[in-house]
Amino acid sequence: MTWSRERFAELVRSPDCDVAEACLLIGCEVERDLTITDWLVELDVLAARVTSKDVGGLQRALSHFSGGPADYADLRSSLLHQVLRRHRGLPILLSVVWTEVARRVGLEAVSLGLPGHVLTLVGETVVDPFSGGTVVHAPHQPALDPGALLLRVLANVRALAERQGMSLDTARTRLWATELSLLLPRHPVELRREQGELLLRLGEFRTGATALEEYAELVESHSAEQAESARRQARLGRARLN
Repeated sequence: MTWSRERFAELVRSPDCDVAEACLLIGCEVERDLTITDWLVELDVLAARVTSKDVGGLQRALSHFSGGPADYADLRSSLLHQVLRRHRGLPILLSVVWTEVARRVGLEAVSLGLPGHVLTLVGETVVDPFSGGTVVHAPHQPALDPGALLLRVLANVRALAERQGMSLDTARTRLWATELSLLLPRHPVELRREQGELLLRLGEFRTGATALEEYAELVESHSAEQAESARRQARLGRARLN
């Protein structure tokens, strides 16, 4: 396991998970030499631009951050360092920017997970970072805890790679997003099967077969059919080792 994955696994199991650092560690899957501390400092710089400790202060400091339809087809929109670099991203990453800057200036802020969108609650005010921080009226939604937020970030990466087809490059992207998801304390069991299938696709027959066999053991008690299907894939994978 790489140092970045080891650190990610350590963070996400911590009761006080640093979401910004965890999101930046995701970026290490794309840029191996990424310097995490440089981008944490960038959040500090943004916080220093907040002139008043209220929603208005955050709006003025972060008004240059927003998103648009094209961001849903761009992997950079799911990588925090690229969002900080480009001032563009998906709603969930822009919400991370808002909550992290708010925390640095002593304001309470959380990400709110709506179906297909993420907003930010600052104190008692809900804003939409995707539209530059406009105040919106939205039904009450529970805050995303760090694990749920990170799982959703990685699900966006997996979904984008799937939409882009099954080239080897997109398979590699889906694989690292899946494997990071498996490091989270709570994750769908189906990710284990996805991992195995992607490993087989990439020619990692032994590890892919093992992942599929582990998945089969996990689901056998409630879905013998899925378990047998996974074992059949595993056998085919192992046969290609000969």
